[in-house]
Amino acid sequence: MNFRGKLVLVGAGKMGGAMLEGWLGRGIPAAQIAVLDPAPGAEIARLIADRGVILNPPLNGLSDVSVLVLAVKPQIMGDVLPGLVSLAEQRPLIISVAAGKTTGFFEKAFGADKAIVRAMPNTPAAIGRGITVLFPNGNVSSDQIGLAEELLAAVGEVARISNEDLMDAVTAVSGSGPAYVFYLTECLAAAGVRAGLPEDLATRLARATVSGAGELMRVTGLPATTLRENVTSPGGTTAAALAVLMAADGIRPVLDSAVAAAARRSRELAG
Repeated sequence: MNFRGKLVLVGAGKMGGAMLEGWLGRGIPAAQIAVLDPAPGAEIARLIADRGVILNPPLNGLSDVSVLVLAVKPQIMGDVLPGLVSLAEQRPLIISVAAGKTTGFFEKAFGADKAIVRAMPNTPAAIGRGITVLFPNGNVSSDQIGLAEELLAAVGEVARISNEDLMDAVTAVSGSGPAYVFYLTECLAAAGVRAGLPEDLATRLARATVSGAGELMRVTGLPATTLRENVTSPGGTTAAALAVLMAADGIRPVLDSAVAAAARRSRELAG
């Protein structure tokens, strides 16, 4: 992954830290990366120190900034941006991974002529298995789009949309989606306990089943519908369970409501 100038990462929490680890793994020289975070976690602090990444340099000493990645929480983004105006004036590619914050939000802070990419990754990025959807504003060149895709590919798959309004739905499905899967795993384990299994075994079975099913989808590339049908024998135990899950009051309307609530909250965070 080759580009000129400095890459400045603002925020080295779970997502920022995952991206930093991915970039270093992809061969970006540590001396080319600067991290701005007043209190990075212990693990990321060790990575920064061990690899020689620049940590919290004076902003007036940061020159030739070609990429500015914003990875702080959306609730505090508005407080952080004024201190970064001097970096934005160097006209870097600006990439935000903050849920709900539109390209217009950053154009207002930095100027309508800035190249801004809005991106929504998800937490499996921590193990390089995330998926990130990005939307570039009209100032982003084709080369910059390619660079943004390369940087985000360091933590998993990348997709692009041409209508920013879709980002709220993206956030609701993939950005928040891992939490839905984790909760499903909790519920499956709890149901196993109520069916008579010891808690440790029920938990182990639920975790292995959910992660194994996900890996089966990834490896085979088959549609989820096909995989579901393959494991469902007419009149069998799986069919009995699916009759409940696929009923009119089953899991689909609950997920519809959950995704709608998350998308609504994403729109609220845009303010």
